[in-house]
Amino acid sequence: MDIQNDFCPGGALPVSDGDQVVPAINKYIQLFRSASAPIIYTRDWHPPDHSSFKAQGGPWPPHCVQGTEGAKFRPDLLPPTEGEIVSKANRKDDAYSFFQGADLAHRLRRLRFRLGLRGGIKELFVGGLATDYCAKETVLDGLKLGFQAYYLDDASKGVNVNPDDSELAIKEMLSKGAKKITLTDIATERSQPGKK
Repeated sequence: MDIQNDFCPGGALPVSDGDQVVPAINKYIQLFRSASAPIIYTRDWHPPDHSSFKAQGGPWPPHCVQGTEGAKFRPDLLPPTEGEIVSKANRKDDAYSFFQGADLAHRLRRLRFRLGLRGGIKELFVGGLATDYCAKETVLDGLKLGFQAYYLDDASKGVNVNPDDSELAIKEMLSKGAKKITLTDIATERSQPGKK
């Protein structure tokens, strides 16, 4: 989620060490591509008058404004392939969750049909920026919609307006049924007999 210039050091709304999630995110991308699993790159794609901006009474400085350098994906992020990018918060009043405004549920149904998955897509692996906002809200909405959600702990960082915001966000996700995992957990599961 949202591995964009404005959320990394030097950007308009930087997450501390936000750029350091890129190596882990790239490993997940390679892993899931090798398994022919669908990957969706999300990006904030705000209009200049987005409701979250301070000038409109919101809490944030302008960031990830459509068509700007700050809205671009990090240059060291593995580039998406055709059809993998979905913009969110691209209207004035969209919220943090990818399920609001970008209609992830509909996109996942389309992917299921295209890939011929009889049982449907049942699991979501969510990582990126930021733990305490977009990642948390997407995980919580995914759980409400019946998906098993995994929070990618080694590929995510939080804004931490308050020092413990990310920790509290993780606790909330776990309390609602999400699972916190890392690349090591996936490698361990794949190496066990009978596991994929």
